[in-house]
Amino acid sequence: MDWTDRHCRMFHRTLTRRTLLYTEMVTTGAVLHGDRARHLDFSPAEHPVALQLGGSDAAALAECSRLAEDWGYDEVNLNCGCPSDRVSSGSFGACLMGTPDVVARAVEAMRGATRLPVTVKHRIGIDDLDSYEHLTGFVRTVAAAGCEQFIVHARKAWLSGLSPKENREIPPLRYEVVGQLKRDFPHLTIVLNGGVRSLAEAQEALTWADGVMVGRAAYQEPYLLAAADRDIFGEDARTVSRREAIEAYLPYVAAQLEAGQPLNRMMKHALGLFAGQPGARHWKRTLSEQGHKPGAGLDVVRAALAGVPEDVLDARA
Repeated sequence: MDWTDRHCRMFHRTLTRRTLLYTEMVTTGAVLHGDRARHLDFSPAEHPVALQLGGSDAAALAECSRLAEDWGYDEVNLNCGCPSDRVSSGSFGACLMGTPDVVARAVEAMRGATRLPVTVKHRIGIDDLDSYEHLTGFVRTVAAAGCEQFIVHARKAWLSGLSPKENREIPPLRYEVVGQLKRDFPHLTIVLNGGVRSLAEAQEALTWADGVMVGRAAYQEPYLLAAADRDIFGEDARTVSRREAIEAYLPYVAAQLEAGQPLNRMMKHALGLFAGQPGARHWKRTLSEQGHKPGAGLDVVRAALAGVPEDVLDARA
C-alpha cells in the first residue's frame, strides 16, 4: 500500500513487458464508496496487471471483482497476507487465514461475478495457527471454492506483537513449507513470495514453484526487472538501459505534470534505479531535494541524470 501505485507500475513497465504487476491493496469499501476512478484507473500500457483487493464480505468482493473485469484488469487477487493492525481490525488481510470458510465463500462469490482468474495471497500461518495441517486445511478449503492459484508468503505473521515491517523481516522464511505445499497440491498453481532478492534466486525457486512474486527487491532495486523478460520468460530481445527506461517514462511523467501531479510523486519510484552504481547518490539527492518543490519539472530529472556517468546510463543487464 502507498507503493505500487499506477506511477510505479508505469515506471516498472519500462523495464519489463512480461512481468505481472500488482496494484496496491485496495479495500472493497474504497472501491464501492470512494473515488472509484482514482482507485481503479490504469494505463493500457500496464498490462498484464492484477487488482489486489482487501475485504471479507463476499457480496462486496463479488461486486469489486465484476468492476475489475469491467475496468480491464487481467486478474483479481484477494489479500489474506497483510498483517497490518488496520487490516485485521477490518476483518481482512492475514487474519482471514483463521477463517478459511469465510475466504472460501468470498472466492466462490468472486468467481461467480467475473471471468477473470481469482487468486489468493496468504501467509504460511498466523499466530498460533501455524501448523502445516492448518495451512493445508486453508488451501484445501479455498481451492474447493474454485481458487486455483495461491501466492504464498513463506513467513507466518504475528498479528499482535510485531509491526507490519517486522512481520516482513522477523518471522523466518520457510521455503520448504511452500515446496511441500506444491508437492501436496500438484494440481494447483503455487507462487512463492518473500525474501527473493534477485532474478537468480527467482530462477532457482522456479525449479520447484510455479511462479515467484518479488516485492521489496523490485522496488528498491528496480533495474533487476530489466533482465526478467530475457532470463525468466526466455525472450531474446535486447534489455533496456537505465537511460532508455527513464526516457521511456518521461512522456508519462510530463502528462502527469500537466494534470497537476507533483514530480516527486512519479519519480520517488525511480530513486533506486542506480542502486549500487556510480552516480546513485547524486541521482537520489537531486530528485529528493528538488522534486518536491512547486513547479519542479523534467529539468530536475535531467539534472539528476547529468550526475550519472555515461557508461552507467547506457549499460545493459
